Amino acid sequence: VQLVESGGGLVQAGGSLRLSCAASGSISSINIMGWYRQAPGKQREFVAHITAGGTIMYADSVKGRFTIARDNARNMMYLQMNNLKPEDTAHYYCTAWTTGWYWGQGTQVTVSS
Repeated sequence: VQLVESGGGLVQAGGSLRLSCAASGSISSINIMGWYRQAPGKQREFVAHITAGGTIMYADSVKGRFTIARDNARNMMYLQMNNLKPEDTAHYYCTAWTTGWYWGQGTQVTVSS
């Protein structure tokens, strides 16, 4: 499974961004797809995930602001991020579970105050 993220960038606080993750390879066996993020000097943390059946979970810090979605027909996953805060600044990674965890290279999100 190969994962490629896009859509990161620089945005002012209160703004929005949409991240995309394109999956290729042995995608038919993908169950969970999700997003994690890592800020400088911090551990990688869970942001959101969505299962093949559509079950969704969010980190408390992003509930009500971020929306995860999955388009199985296009092998894509998205993260709509609204009302961004400076503390959302991080490198965002797409991940997928089949028989193990796969990770993309990530995309940088920077939120200025």
